Amino acid sequence: MSAPLPWYKQFWPWFLIVLPMCAVVASVTTLKIAMDNSDSLVAEDYYKQGKGINMDLKKIKHAKTIGMQYLVTVDDHQLVLSQQGGPEYGAALNVDFFHPTLEDKDFEVLATADAKGNYKIALQESISGPWEVRLESFDGKWRIQQRIEIQDDVEYWLN
Repeated sequence: MSAPLPWYKQFWPWFLIVLPMCAVVASVTTLKIAMDNSDSLVAEDYYKQGKGINMDLKKIKHAKTIGMQYLVTVDDHQLVLSQQGGPEYGAALNVDFFHPTLEDKDFEVLATADAKGNYKIALQESISGPWEVRLESFDGKWRIQQRIEIQDDVEYWLN
């Protein structure tokens, strides 16, 4: 009769060790992916932001009441905003562009009007796709907010 092989030279102990080890490696990999790609759309102070929504709605209703409208023209690397309705407004505009999923693409600009009353915004790169656009008066009395699907050489109405 031959002597039995030591445990480390047999198949079954290694089979029983490898299965749980694969689960441990997969769980550590999943944890690393989750830590590196955190959700940037969740706000820490969601309650305060929720209370602020009512103030935002008042500004939006005021803009609709006075009839504020802007025409947005998108060219390759430039946005042009021109007022088309409401009382004449020549002060600076707070212009915010929010991408629905990619926070690092968001940008905001304090735009001033040229001699013709147009607000021109130079862009670093061409923007296309869905955007949440927010125009707000410099004094914060009114706000226009609208979601648009941006394409080059197209005009959009914000009202």
